[in-house]
This record gives sequence, C-alpha cells and structure tokens, in this order.
Amino acid sequence: MRVYKSFKEIDNDLAIRKLERDIALEKVKLNVTKTKDELNPIKLVSGFKGILIKYLIRYIVKKFV
Repeated sequence: MRVYKSFKEIDNDLAIRKLERDIALEKVKLNVTKTKDELNPIKLVSGFKGILIKYLIRYIVKKFV
C-alpha cells in the first residue's frame, strides 16, 4: 500500500488511474466493434463459401479423375 505525503500526490494518482481506466474502456469498445465486424453474416457466409468451394473442387476432381 502506498503512503501519500500530500493531496496533490493523491490527485495525480487518481488522475493516472482514471486515464488507465478510460484507455481500458476504449480497448474493450474497440474489441467489441471488431468482434461485431467479424461476426457479420456476410463475412461468415463468404468465409463458409470459400471452404465449400474448396471441398467441392476436391470432390469433383476425385469423382471425375
């Protein structure tokens, strides 16, 4: 536990903690936004479409070759 010698030290420490909290909150907001973008149905379908095409090509090649 830190021992403070003046109220100014306390105020400075509180200001630092508030800024750290604000930064952490902004990081959370950014991560939520990125997650929402990645879970966008269009992106999910396009990712699934690529996998599906890859396996269809393999199936067709094996079937006819």
